[in-house]
Amino acid sequence: MKIGLEIHVQLPTKSKMFCSCPTTEAPGPNTHVCPTCLGMPGSRPVLNKKVLEYGIMLAKLLGCRITDTTWFSRKTYFYPDMSKSVQITQYDNPIGEGGVYMLNGKKPIRITRIHIEEDPGKTKRVGDLSSLVDYNRSGIPLAEIVTEPDISTPAEAREFLGQLIADIRHVIDLPGDGERSIRCDCNISVGKERCEVKNVTGLKNVERALTFEMVRQTKILKAGGKIDRETRRFDEERGVTISVRKKEFEADYGYIDEPDLGVYHIKELADSIRIRESPQQMTVRMARDYGIDEKMAKQLITTSVDLAELFETVAKDVGVQNAVKWVAGPVSANWKAMEARGADPSGIMPVIEKYVSGQITDTECGIEIKCLLTGEDADSVKEATGDLDKIVMEFLDANPAVVSDYKKNDKAANKAIGFVMKSTGGRFSSAEVVDAVKRIIESRL
Repeated sequence: MKIGLEIHVQLPTKSKMFCSCPTTEAPGPNTHVCPTCLGMPGSRPVLNKKVLEYGIMLAKLLGCRITDTTWFSRKTYFYPDMSKSVQITQYDNPIGEGGVYMLNGKKPIRITRIHIEEDPGKTKRVGDLSSLVDYNRSGIPLAEIVTEPDISTPAEAREFLGQLIADIRHVIDLPGDGERSIRCDCNISVGKERCEVKNVTGLKNVERALTFEMVRQTKILKAGGKIDRETRRFDEERGVTISVRKKEFEADYGYIDEPDLGVYHIKELADSIRIRESPQQMTVRMARDYGIDEKMAKQLITTSVDLAELFETVAKDVGVQNAVKWVAGPVSANWKAMEARGADPSGIMPVIEKYVSGQITDTECGIEIKCLLTGEDADSVKEATGDLDKIVMEFLDANPAVVSDYKKNDKAANKAIGFVMKSTGGRFSSAEVVDAVKRIIESRL
């Protein structure tokens, strides 16, 4: 089985791709439109430079080859959501080609190309025989990322798309919701011929659509049938794909060079653009540079890139061991609470430095960090922590084998954690109990 994806990313520009119409949420249907994005006679497109910049940034993220020249073409087809019966896109010279994107830092997924194009409008079916068309979306810039069929399973497709979306959002500040979205055309072949499932939204739906197609095509082939090359759509409610039309070949679109737009020389612009390190790249680098598990690095970055950067600062200043102990521990556990109350994390490093220099104890450092992040009263936390520590120490005094077993397998701490959780009746969170148990056990090693 082979799976390839065509991923359409709506780019976060303030105006449309070839006109000045806004891309913000419109007050009503067909209100953010003009003669240019509707393709009226006499109107001429003018390229939004920011679209080129975003396209170059994504090409670099995907490791694509960026040539000096690029231009646009007209893709000819009639559909109600395309008012001018052509779509301005790229064909011969896309913005980037021949990239490689690493899934989980291990499996290479080849990128055929990335090109930029305008989005069509949106069709809403009304009853069985009619539709309404809203052209507000028409002309909003898209980047289309086309992969080679290197994805092996529907689950892997979901994992790949989730990682890629996280990286894209980080590199070009793509909003996480709203009208700007990411849609996916899923190409899958169980035998020789492939089918395309158009415009699937959401990671879960991508996996569901591909899974249904995998089963459907397998059944046809086992029964001695033949898979037709066709375009299908995914019905989210029923969880099935439905045939829409026979799949077009590229020659069917009658591409011609766009006469109203010239040739663009982008090498100088591409050389001047620097992109931020993606979360996936950061995960691999942190695991390599600091000798930590990739799962820990990924958890830090998933929680917040700022948290991961704090980890690096602490590791460089006072050592990786202290970064793991404090940043991957209590700081990470309370980071979301800090973000929710809008607190400033700048005071964390001085607290850790006080601990390293011996000015405060292990317990005091944990309390100060927690209070700094959550805004809790330090005296109340100290009193509660004292009670918790006392319970843990009394259990370990009565069960010294837990400490010796912990040296061989850190899961030995679960015995103490379970006892404390049960005996305290929920007075302390599981994170607080786990932190106290491991901290006290490690102090006895």
